[in-house]
Amino acid sequence: MTPTSIVGYLALFFSVGFLFLFVNLLVGRFLRPKLPNVEKLEVYECGEPAIGSSFIQFDLRFYVIALLFIIFDVEVALFFPWAAVFGKATHLMDPNLKTVVSAEVDGKPTPVLTPPAAAILGEMGIPNPSVPKPAGSVAENQASIAETARVLALTSIFDILLFFAVLMVGFAYVWRRGDLDWVRALSLERAKAPLRSTVGAMDVEDEPALVG
Repeated sequence: MTPTSIVGYLALFFSVGFLFLFVNLLVGRFLRPKLPNVEKLEVYECGEPAIGSSFIQFDLRFYVIALLFIIFDVEVALFFPWAAVFGKATHLMDPNLKTVVSAEVDGKPTPVLTPPAAAILGEMGIPNPSVPKPAGSVAENQASIAETARVLALTSIFDILLFFAVLMVGFAYVWRRGDLDWVRALSLERAKAPLRSTVGAMDVEDEPALVG
């Protein structure tokens, strides 16, 4: 795949995405019912009715949960390079794929890469790929490529698991701190508030009776 074809695929992807979004918005503009009223035109924040000025300090847990969502959302995009390397490495490990053949070079048989194998190695970022053992046999070179691909596949799996483990440690840390217990924490605070006031009122009322 040449750089020009990559740019062409990206341009096609963005063009189709833009047209899809634009057509849906345009069709929705003409087909959806329109019934504006005062309540629909009010300012709101995440479904919450606006009370007072908008220049107020939100609970910090709101931003923590939003950042965690972004982190785990971006994490999926970061998995793509590892997945691509793992897929190409396992492709090179396929016994049905002929990676090395014998060709006549300067009048003597020489092991050379097959076009599919050279294309895979080129996509993996190896410029001008060649056989690892030019003086060896076809079987030796094919076995060497398969072994290198196996090590690369295992390395990519280890890297992605390590990256995921670091994310899980961070997630467990914020979970243990209670930063994700937004609704439950507020529910507990509201449940304890009447109980504390009632207990305090009973203590105040009972004190004179005991003294008398």
